Amino acid sequence: MTSPTELPAATALREGPGRGAGTRRREGPGPGTGTGRAFGTFGELLQGALPDDGPEFLVTLPIAGWSTATFRYDPEEPGVSVRPAHKAKSRRLARLLLELTGRPGGGELELTGELPEGKGLASSSADLVATARAVAAALRTPLPPTAIEALLRRIEPTDGVMYDGIVSFLHRDVRLRERLGFLPSMTVLAHDEGGRVDTVGFNRIPKDYTDEERREYGRLLTALGTAVRTGDLAEVGRIATRSTELSLRRRPHRGSAELRALCAELDGLGLVRAHSGTNLGVLLPAGDPELAAKVEHARAACRSVGGTVSVHRTLGPEEFTAVPDLTAVPAAPVAGEGQPHAL
Repeated sequence: MTSPTELPAATALREGPGRGAGTRRREGPGPGTGTGRAFGTFGELLQGALPDDGPEFLVTLPIAGWSTATFRYDPEEPGVSVRPAHKAKSRRLARLLLELTGRPGGGELELTGELPEGKGLASSSADLVATARAVAAALRTPLPPTAIEALLRRIEPTDGVMYDGIVSFLHRDVRLRERLGFLPSMTVLAHDEGGRVDTVGFNRIPKDYTDEERREYGRLLTALGTAVRTGDLAEVGRIATRSTELSLRRRPHRGSAELRALCAELDGLGLVRAHSGTNLGVLLPAGDPELAAKVEHARAACRSVGGTVSVHRTLGPEEFTAVPDLTAVPAAPVAGEGQPHAL
């Protein structure tokens, strides 16, 4: 059986339509025009590396923030232009998809959205996934998530935002590990310490995880899978907090002490971090009637360390267009002590 890493993107494009948000083809305002959309994430519920020298992984936390791409295909156009002009990776992806489908010409690609760059909200990944969906829609070509993975492997390490819900994802390999399921919508009260992080550059830095840390990450991933499937928000918050603590050992966040105190004061579910970004947040249940007061309290608490305070909402199960078949991708066992690593 051919492994996913050996599967050419051109072959993957013929696998047939996938399921989940954004995979449904959308008619644009005219022939040869397609639109695609992808959500961002508030960092990761968990990010680390698996035992026994296993790969690095992350667990997504989808938020109600989006990248939208519109592609106007023109078979007479010699190349692909993009707006904004600095979205060079999206332009490269559009050109690649045209080549793999054997389509002549080029077109115009326009990207819009509400995800700031360099903050750990998966803006780059969302741009690329939205671009792939827009070009596929313009070409009337089915594009399942596995085909998007194959395309993005040629571009850069990326987040798992081509899949609905919460997934564990091997971001360096650009490969789904396991679909975990869905959680009720939550609120993230976030502190952005300022500046930007180059995610690609950050991922190139060796993390040198210890064997003990790898075993702990394996246990946390197993526990998180159970917590997501059972909707145990308290356990999700505990695991996200531990992942944040482990991450802060290697890369501090200027407002971490203030956010820890806030989480306790506000009876938060836990801390959640953009591990390769500038945001650190407190997870709260959705629909908090005192949210406005808590936001002001957070702004006052973080004033001494600078940065900005914002509010994000995570996506609940009803906000995805289709519920993925969780049996479609078998769960891969997490390696533990004395157990071989398997994917």
